Amino acid sequence: MTGRERLSELDLLRFAAALAVVLYHFTGFGGAGPWPEPARDVFPGVAAVTRFGYLGVDLFFVISGFVILMSAWGRGPGEFGVSRLVRLMPAYWVSVLLGGVVYAVFRQGHGVPGLVLPNLTMLQGGLGLKNVDAVYWTLWVELHFYVLVAVLAGIGITYRSCLVFMAVWLLAGVFADEADDGLLQVMLIPTWSCYFIAGMALYMIHRFGPTLLLWGYVAVCYLMALHWGAWRAEHVFRGADEIAVGAVVTGIFAVMILVATGRLRALRWSRLSVLGALTYPLYLVHAQLALPLLDALYPDLGRWTALGVVLAASLLSAYAVHRLVERPGAAWMRARLRASLAPMRPRAGTSRFVGHDGRGGRGGPALDGGEPRGRAPVDASRN
Repeated sequence: MTGRERLSELDLLRFAAALAVVLYHFTGFGGAGPWPEPARDVFPGVAAVTRFGYLGVDLFFVISGFVILMSAWGRGPGEFGVSRLVRLMPAYWVSVLLGGVVYAVFRQGHGVPGLVLPNLTMLQGGLGLKNVDAVYWTLWVELHFYVLVAVLAGIGITYRSCLVFMAVWLLAGVFADEADDGLLQVMLIPTWSCYFIAGMALYMIHRFGPTLLLWGYVAVCYLMALHWGAWRAEHVFRGADEIAVGAVVTGIFAVMILVATGRLRALRWSRLSVLGALTYPLYLVHAQLALPLLDALYPDLGRWTALGVVLAASLLSAYAVHRLVERPGAAWMRARLRASLAPMRPRAGTSRFVGHDGRGGRGGPALDGGEPRGRAPVDASRN
């Protein structure tokens, strides 16, 4: 493996997860959505499968645990924070403003003026305000994960610190549920943490090679994911078959294990990076676009034609957001945010750390976690 190799199979899996969510909203959702009646009633045949598309989020979170640890490795909290801001915010801002336009012009959706501005912060979940688009709830969950990883980056990301971090997070979340401690439940997101922790453990397997301990993390997280998947099938997505949900969760873990162990190398086609680039903006814009489009097209065009048009429009819009907003916006933000961190960096000729021997540094491998030998890091530049 080369030092800057990109895992293109993850781009394919990301896109598959986003497409599963899109098809869930357009054909498998049982509540009020972009169609005049529930999407599940418009497409009763395919809904038997696409009604489980919401589990694309579960795959997203496992992938996130994998790629966020990959991205954060070797970075401090400041650089990690910059990487997340430039990756998330440009497309997100477009999505929020799109929601505002859809409401202002068509009086559809939730982009009312009083919600658009606080939604631009991405902090509305903590402020008790409604999301302009329902899909934003996953970004709030992700933000909890990023804060925890930033703390880890501040401590120093090493093999040992990751093992400790994952164990503490996993067990503390279980204890928070047992104690019914609201603050800790909010901070540790115990209903979702097993997916992120599994992704982190799988990245470490990928980078350093498998060990019994790392497989143990994956196994425990898998069992917890089965539990929470069944719980959500009963309490949130009522009517979802628990056996089918368990099968999908098993498939998610199985395919990510194949990624971690290099058994999907055959899928490493460089052009898959285009699908990876489309994933995030597609996830953000599809629901907002569908509201006015389907209102104008259906039922005159028929359900399948209208579905094809809205899918094509979503993909084209995602590509436009990526090329016209994400890429230039990320470059502009990255340079300025890094410049903002410059005063925090040590000046030339100085060191942040003084070892026991009086020299700069942390004093050798015994203090930094005894990093094991492993494979060279993969390219995290686009994660």
